[in-house]
Amino acid sequence: LALTMGDPAGCGPAITAAAWRQLRADPGLSFYVIGAPELYAATVPVREIASPDEARGVFADALPVLALSGVPDIRPGEPNADAAPAIIRSIALATSHALDGLAGGLVTNPINKALLYGAGFAYPGHTEYVAHLCAEPHAKPPRPVMMLVGGGLRVALATIHMPLMDVAKALTVPDLVELGHIVAQAMMRDFGISAPRLAFSGLNPHAGEDGTIGQEEITIINPAAHALRLAGVDISDARPGDTVFAEALSGAYDAVIAMTHDQGLIPVKTLDFWGGVNVTLGLPVVRTSPDHGTAYDAAAAGTTRPDSLIAALRLAAAMATARSKSA
Repeated sequence: LALTMGDPAGCGPAITAAAWRQLRADPGLSFYVIGAPELYAATVPVREIASPDEARGVFADALPVLALSGVPDIRPGEPNADAAPAIIRSIALATSHALDGLAGGLVTNPINKALLYGAGFAYPGHTEYVAHLCAEPHAKPPRPVMMLVGGGLRVALATIHMPLMDVAKALTVPDLVELGHIVAQAMMRDFGISAPRLAFSGLNPHAGEDGTIGQEEITIINPAAHALRLAGVDISDARPGDTVFAEALSGAYDAVIAMTHDQGLIPVKTLDFWGGVNVTLGLPVVRTSPDHGTAYDAAAAGTTRPDSLIAALRLAAAMATARSKSA
């Protein structure tokens, strides 16, 4: 697996070193980080590698690092805009390795998007940039779908970072149908589930209660579910948001498609605050990341935790294995 450097002033270096310490005995979880060797050398043994295929051979003894130039001197917790070009190059190189089959997938350490904008970064975030890098020449980028995995749940999001008052206007039948197909395909290809069972959450309380608490379930969500079922996707009509996640935990569904960001993230983070994983579906490569940000304060204080990165590495390895079996 290719692991990006992330923001070197954030939690990335510390959690990378800690993840290597915990995973070094398992060659099936070997990874290399694309970054500056000096970010890690003070805490773990480091071995510079010239190509990804060298990583597995040194992983048990040292953290494999594909050296990246242009990283300025960094103090934990003190972001430095001069590091932005190297942060972007790390993402681009890891994505290229995954596309070329040199890595089984990429795992991305947290970044500070605002820090990158001054270096010409023209994307809302990691996900959109990776999707752009995965696009065929002169073709539209694939549609990336955010899924959170943790606490026994897999939750994809129909909308992400937008005001709640705009969500209803953003939901359309064609978009939900496309989303349902992407999630169903990912469950088969990336999670090894041959006949996935999906559920739409409702947007309104009690899934609209037959239209008495809103019409979106009747006019948008349920018609999309009907179209998906006609196409062979096993998906429910809109289920109440206060019960669908318990139903999924009981085994009724393999994944839930939530209508809003917080509706989907609250149950995952409540069940597994430290170990949740952000997965990007719909890409030609496997991509996971920790479900948290740069954590500058924790980086400065030396109190970072690697749980989410370790979970992201484990999940990326499992997804890469599932893809290889389905190919």
